[in-house]
Amino acid sequence: MRKSLFLTVGCLLVALGVSAQIPALERVEPMFWWVGMSNPNLQLIVHGKDIASRKVELNYPGVKLIAVHKVENPNYLFVDLRIFSGATPGTFPIKFTKAGEKTLMYQYALKKRDRSPDRAQGVTNKDLIYLIMPDRFANGDPKNDSVAGMREKGINRTKMFSRHGGDLQGIMDHLDYLKELGVTAIWLTPAVENDEPSASYHGYAVTDHYKIDPRYGTNELYKQFVEKCHAMGMKVVMDLVHNHAGTEGYTIQDMPMKSWVHQWPKYTKSNFRDAAVMDPHAAPSDRKQMLDGWFDHRMADMNENNPYLQNFLTQNHIWWVEYSGVDGFRLDTYPYNDPGYMAKWAKDVRTEFPRLSIFGETLVWSAANQAFFTEGNVVNRGLDTHLPGVTDGVWKEAVYDALNAHEGWTEGVNRLYSVMAQDFLYKDPTKNVIFLDNHDMSRFLSVVGEDFTKYKSGMALLMTMRGVPQMYYGDEILMKNFSNPDGLVREDFPGGWPGDKDNKFSPTGRSVKENEALNYVKTLANYRKNTPALQTGKMMQYIPENGVYVFFRYDAAKTIMIAYNSREKEQEVKTERYAERINGAEKAKDVITGETIDVSKLLLPAKATLVLELLPKSTH
Repeated sequence: MRKSLFLTVGCLLVALGVSAQIPALERVEPMFWWVGMSNPNLQLIVHGKDIASRKVELNYPGVKLIAVHKVENPNYLFVDLRIFSGATPGTFPIKFTKAGEKTLMYQYALKKRDRSPDRAQGVTNKDLIYLIMPDRFANGDPKNDSVAGMREKGINRTKMFSRHGGDLQGIMDHLDYLKELGVTAIWLTPAVENDEPSASYHGYAVTDHYKIDPRYGTNELYKQFVEKCHAMGMKVVMDLVHNHAGTEGYTIQDMPMKSWVHQWPKYTKSNFRDAAVMDPHAAPSDRKQMLDGWFDHRMADMNENNPYLQNFLTQNHIWWVEYSGVDGFRLDTYPYNDPGYMAKWAKDVRTEFPRLSIFGETLVWSAANQAFFTEGNVVNRGLDTHLPGVTDGVWKEAVYDALNAHEGWTEGVNRLYSVMAQDFLYKDPTKNVIFLDNHDMSRFLSVVGEDFTKYKSGMALLMTMRGVPQMYYGDEILMKNFSNPDGLVREDFPGGWPGDKDNKFSPTGRSVKENEALNYVKTLANYRKNTPALQTGKMMQYIPENGVYVFFRYDAAKTIMIAYNSREKEQEVKTERYAERINGAEKAKDVITGETIDVSKLLLPAKATLVLELLPKSTH
């Protein structure tokens, strides 16, 4: 940690003009742009030694210099351009002149937009998302394991918080594996540069918003990764961090102005209490600490009320979509961001890319808390967030209860029923992302005590309930462990590194139980992939009875019946109660085994789930 940024007691210094070694013209961002954008306005951030002492000049048909803003730090200029509809693709010089000194010049490019139909196509409830931490999945290019000039050198796979060497090429090398598994969308934790001295492999301490971390690859390789996914019928979700940035980034080490980040007399952490944002009785100081407090010493809290920062972030995110063609955004730490800015951001981004999907990480304790952050809920807010969906952590906790807890009026399996009954809180609950675990929490298999029957039931619920299902890498091969104290939930995928003892990408490298788990997940995922009733169909659920929870997914073509026995003993269930939805069907196909069974009564093993496709009488 640089002493120029923090005092030993943790007080934030206003780092203005401290980077004496920067070039006279260090960077211009966005580095290039496109003609034909819905918003004709573009604000360039220009960084260089005493750049504010220079005059800005440009001359290009269809482009007008509107304003040049000087700010507190003389190493910055913010340059407003308007790109009119008649502008054509091309390159032109932006000149930075000063009497008696050599003119600085930047060749700015305006490009033609790519209108291909598979770009920015959105991730929906028709998809299955597979979450990957790039550093922990596969090492496809050992040459980038250590990059000159980066603060953290080399790899050390024996230490969980060191770099392990996974990269974009490693993921690209295993896309066939994911395709066969039934995955239709890949979400990577942030792949942009995190040049912190240690433990930034996770990607959430961004130091360069416009650059893929060179230990993962290049911007061009990221674009190729998206293109290859699209060619194989898979989509890509990009992980964004609005709330904070790594302290080693140039805009933090040499801040444009005092208000670029939230300033405190001494280091102040967020209280992490989302209720303070929505509580009509909340103390203003609690709300301020929730929104403006820092996430970590090395994660500066960005001041999203600053209009220059707003433009910087929004344009960066639009740039990545247009440049790479990604299909959706996952928004990290959503509740900690400024609500007004995030609502504006969502509108601005989706104006440019109407099909782009967006979901925010909430990780709160109730459905009401989650719904508060989604679009359409304007009570006590005075704004619409325009956020279509959230990561449905409340659903996850309800599944845990259904699998592990004893049933009660609102406990055990009844909690899952009750959470689903609260879908009235959302404008569209099918846009929520449902999941059983991720990189920030204990792995699902460990949470259910490594009980294989519970594991299969959880996977069945994930693949059949409303919303967009998301898996965490390695769940399909029974990777396990708890999040504390050692972070072992972020272990490497076995077989992703040359010389690994086992290769779990191959059936021969997996145990019998691991192959059984993978085949179970693959069967469900591919069945869901080819069954619209499980994607966009309606849902009807029945109040659990004797610990048995039954719900249906259906459309005009098919009806799928899902029955879960939450008790510790086998049960025979007569199905007369569900006659209105069974609708006269007498037989059903077990989706996992392919067997045809009598639907009038079901034999449910303890903690097991049946996924049944009801068969019309003519197919018996």
